[in-house]
Amino acid sequence: MTTDSITAATPAATPIESRPQVSLWTIWLAFLQVGLTAFGFAILQKLKKLVLTNHWLTEEEMNEGLALVQLYPGPMMIDFTAYAGYKVRGVPGAVVATLGFIIPTLILMLALSAAYFAAGSLPWVQPLFLGLEALVVGVLINVVLEFGQRAIKGRLEAAVMLAAFAALVFKANAVLIVLIALAAGAVFIRPQTAGKPAKEQPRPWRDESVSTRRWAGIALALVVVMAGVGLAWSLNSEVGRLGLSLFKIGAIAFGNGMTILPLIQADAVDTHHWLTMNQFVDGIALSQITPGPFLIIATFIGYKLGGMWGGLLATFAMFAPSFVMTLIFTEVFSRVRNLAVVKGALAGVLAAFVGLLAVVLIRLGGIGIGGPASMVMAAGAFVAIRSFKWDLLWVFAGGLAVWSGFVMLGMV
Repeated sequence: MTTDSITAATPAATPIESRPQVSLWTIWLAFLQVGLTAFGFAILQKLKKLVLTNHWLTEEEMNEGLALVQLYPGPMMIDFTAYAGYKVRGVPGAVVATLGFIIPTLILMLALSAAYFAAGSLPWVQPLFLGLEALVVGVLINVVLEFGQRAIKGRLEAAVMLAAFAALVFKANAVLIVLIALAAGAVFIRPQTAGKPAKEQPRPWRDESVSTRRWAGIALALVVVMAGVGLAWSLNSEVGRLGLSLFKIGAIAFGNGMTILPLIQADAVDTHHWLTMNQFVDGIALSQITPGPFLIIATFIGYKLGGMWGGLLATFAMFAPSFVMTLIFTEVFSRVRNLAVVKGALAGVLAAFVGLLAVVLIRLGGIGIGGPASMVMAAGAFVAIRSFKWDLLWVFAGGLAVWSGFVMLGMV
């Protein structure tokens, strides 16, 4: 997924209370349509078009939101959705927008997970997923290269990347790696802002006390998330432990879905063995061929451990922590966005994720590349995305068609 770089643009913001009223039903339908139709790299563009075409956000506010969601942990597309909904209708708008975006792919992933775990051992299914796994490798190669180009700006970022890579290779705790990179970036890295910094403009409504009603809504959302943590803890089961793991990852992992992937893999495959590596790669493939947020792989893992209810808890745990952070940071963003320590911490942790993601790529390559045919599939997916900018849906659809021909010709 692509991301926009942090910008110093300062919008002429409008208080939530003085915006034209947009019905929650309208917000729901708009984000539901994006959740039903947006795949991979097209998600961000569709979200941008949605908020600008409907005049829900100014271009400056949209850019501020894209900068905001890079400053704290969580999947960026979900957080930007929550930001847009919050700017339009406060906490209820954020809830409705986020649910509209997530629910289509949640339902589809529950159905695909049920089919996968029921039929995964059938003779005709395994060759299909071998092709999907090879395609995932090709897609991930492109992600590592793109993300590396954006995150590695100098020697310090490169050093953090290499240190994170080496630490994960030697099986250091992935969460600890992220926290150390966060601290190292805050202390040592000072990213250069491209061009002349924008002059700060007075924004009186942000300097005044925000309304009790809005903060009450944020507090209620936080209570709901903490109740979810309590539920996961009280279950004292593998599903509960998965929930706690995803709450933790959702609260500390920066970037887009792919950058958060190493932390999920470390817990789900290496530490707790909830999935085999093959199942994990298959879960990635299913997440890629469904519309909406990539981290719906959490639903896949949850379904494996606890059926539909396990999938629902895992999904909530994955997305809820950063949802609440979005509400809070939207209120305080103007006070923290230009702090050098914040930008340095972000640069450090994103550089670390390049190294972590490279380790995941190597491991997935060992699973997904098993012969000349799978090499062709991985290379084809990489070229289709990198050079021809194909949508992920067409990459996987076309790739599976080619793979089916390989199977019929006995090349697999």
